[in-house]
Amino acid sequence: MSGQTVFYILAGAAILSALLCIIQKNPIASVLWLISTMFALAGIYVLLQAQFIAAIQVLVYAGAIMVLFLFVIMLLNLGRDTGDLRGMPVRLAAVLVAGGLLGELVLLARVTPGSMALLRGTAVGAGTPMASFPAGQAGAAAPGAQGVVGAIAEPLFRTYLVPFEITSILLLAAVVGAVVLAKRKL
Repeated sequence: MSGQTVFYILAGAAILSALLCIIQKNPIASVLWLISTMFALAGIYVLLQAQFIAAIQVLVYAGAIMVLFLFVIMLLNLGRDTGDLRGMPVRLAAVLVAGGLLGELVLLARVTPGSMALLRGTAVGAGTPMASFPAGQAGAAAPGAQGVVGAIAEPLFRTYLVPFEITSILLLAAVVGAVVLAKRKL
């Protein structure tokens, strides 16, 4: 099976499980479908030769964050409530968004490395699709000198340090908010 076929299978699974995450009435089932989406995205990262990002995707998002969501749902006792807002308008919007994403996948199926090279104005037989993008070539060469973790850590802690720290503060605020909401119920 080719890499392109596996990509379309994983992308379709990600879109389908994201759609099922949105239309579920049970919040625990919704979180489980979101975990399925995270695993499909990790598979796509593996296809892109980004094994470190795939492992982090599984460990951080599918592991830690989803467990946090499950604990918050269980602590707040959101199991069975009759006032669910996921009626027909929300389901229709979810189906429209999923249809749009599937339409994009169909359009992307027609893009080849040759057509991408023609669009970028480079030679058709220039090798990989990354040959059309100079930053992609530099990014592919970086792991050879520093290793994969070093190539990811350097821009994260030099260029994107402030957004990284802001994200950690937001996650800390979410955890504190979950504890405060849980304490009210106890």
